[in-house]
Order: sequence, then C-alpha cells, then structure tokens
Amino acid sequence: MRIYPAILVGGSGTRLWPLSRGDRPKQFLSLVSEQSMLEDTIARVAGRADFAPPIFISGEQHGQLLTRMLAALAIDASAILLEPEGRNTAAAIAMAAHWIADRGEPALMLVMPSDHVIADPDLFLAKVEQAVDAARAGNLVTFGVQPDHPATGYGYIESGDALDGASGVHHVREFVEKPPLAVAERYLADGRHSWNAGIFLFTPEAFLGELARHAPDVAGPIEAAMAAVESQDGLSRPDRGGFLASANISIDCAVMEKTDRAVVVPVDIGWSDVGSWDALWTARSKDADGNAVRGDVSAIDCDGNLILVDGGPPVAALGMTDCVIISTAEGVLVMPRRRSPDMKSLHDAHTRRATVLS
Repeated sequence: MRIYPAILVGGSGTRLWPLSRGDRPKQFLSLVSEQSMLEDTIARVAGRADFAPPIFISGEQHGQLLTRMLAALAIDASAILLEPEGRNTAAAIAMAAHWIADRGEPALMLVMPSDHVIADPDLFLAKVEQAVDAARAGNLVTFGVQPDHPATGYGYIESGDALDGASGVHHVREFVEKPPLAVAERYLADGRHSWNAGIFLFTPEAFLGELARHAPDVAGPIEAAMAAVESQDGLSRPDRGGFLASANISIDCAVMEKTDRAVVVPVDIGWSDVGSWDALWTARSKDADGNAVRGDVSAIDCDGNLILVDGGPPVAALGMTDCVIISTAEGVLVMPRRRSPDMKSLHDAHTRRATVLS
C-alpha cells in the first residue's frame, strides 16, 4: 500500500508581508534553509520506495509558478490539482482523495502543508510508519505536535485511550480551537494535549466516507467536480461550477471534530508553521547576540532581532532589541517582534491605503 504525499500549496502568507505576498507566498520562499519551504517539504518524502511522487494541490493563480519550480528542480508529480478559487482544506484534500481513489490501487495519503518547518524529518517519517497500520484499518490519523509553550494561536488535540494494537496511537478525545492563555497553560502542564499541525494520514476511501457522512455540502460538489476534471500540460482542473458549489470549510471543522475515527500520534519533531515573524525568528539560526540576519546588514549593539534584506536597500541597525526589520523591493517593515500577532491588521491597512493611492 503506497503512500501518496498530498502537499497543500495554497495560502497567501500575508502575515509575512512584504517578504511573502499573494503572488509569491511563503511556501515558495527560502525562509529557514537555503531551499524554499516547498522544496524542504518535498525532500522529506523524496527517494523512498514506499512513497509515490507527490500530489500538489494549489490555486489557479500559483499553477504556473508551481510548475516552473518543479520543472527547474526536475521533480516528478503524480498530479497537480488546481482549485479555481480557494475553498479551504476539506475541499482541497477531497480533490486529492478522489484522484487517488480513481487510480483503483490500495493506497494511503499523507496530507502535509507546504509551508511548515520540521527540524527532525527522520523522526517524522518514523512516526508516519508507526501510524500506517492504524490508517490502513480505516482510522483518520492526525499528528499532534508536543507543545513547548502555552501557545494561544494553535488548535489543540486531547489524547484519549491508546488505540488497541497500535503503539503510540491514541483515540482523539477532543479538538479545541485556539484557547485563551490560562487554558493553554493548563494544556501544557497536563501532558495530554498537543498542537494541531494539520498533518494527516488515511486511506482516501476512509476520508471520503467520513466527508460524505459529516460534510455532504463538500463531498457532493467535489465528487461532481472531480468526475468532470480536465487535464492538460500536467495540470488537472476540476469542473469550476461543481467546485465552487462546495462549502468553504477546513478539514477539522468538516470531519476531524465530528468523526469517531480520529486518532492522534503525538510527535516532537521540531515543528513550526512559521506563521509569524516571531516564529520565523525562532526557527532561524542566530548569532551570539540572538540576531537572525540575512543579506546586506550592519548591526551594532543589537540583540534579539530578525533582519532580512531581500531585494531591498541595505539595512544598518544601531541599538535595536527584539525587532523585525525586513527590506524588499516591494516594501520595508519595521516593528517590535512582540507585535507579530498584529501583522495581518497592518497588512490589511497598508493594502487599503495602497488601493486608495492608486
């Protein structure tokens, strides 16, 4: 039973503006390593006999960017599925599940975001292998990341009893959306809760069956859209009308929070979703003063800063502490790292102002 990596290549990455933008979101950028985040994701499952070439699920607006990158890297794809418009993760994953199921071979699908960091890929693959039997038996496996601080920006998964005959796999007792700080502190202390990383392993048939049961407003339209899929030049497009009839909902809300087949494998793999400038500072290597620097930067008496130059003017910083300074040709950002959670509001305000000025 081969494993198809189903790599989600959507999202606009506006919380990392101006480095990440709608036409060049963060998965296409080299933020942590010398490779793009998408390349790092592909590398985790490359060269293994038990893995098929990946399936990529992306938006129409990024289709050409994705195909050019894969061609330049000589990376084979089982399929490139393009959404006409974003309909969240339930619809995207259902597209890939139908594509695999239509091949008629027994298979598993490993759903992975393309813009996350996993510092220990070998341990991650070992945990995937550990979960294979549970997934083959019809369970929907999610991988819960061991928390190292009381984060309020992540969803949590509470582990219940161990799954019979499956070492390290537990029934899911509860999914919890982003909790307040006091609750997150309790979750960190009790040892039963893990962060919801959005990584899944299951058979396409098991997922589609639970989708039809719990979210028919996604299952029906996507089934119809994939029945009329059109493929050309390596790109597969579902029927637009059918696809847009799907509800806009995440896999968690559509299926995982409702199904009785959800199980969790807790993992400690050095994971980050790099969802903020502060998270990027944490993920990057730093100098003796705690500065994460790239590009033409001069920094004196500075500590704890993230300073990146990517196509913009050089940066000279003096006496700066715990700040973010980003220099690109499209814009320059200067802010305290602690204000990272407010980045979306800043981006929206800047976008409105730019629209008025234009």
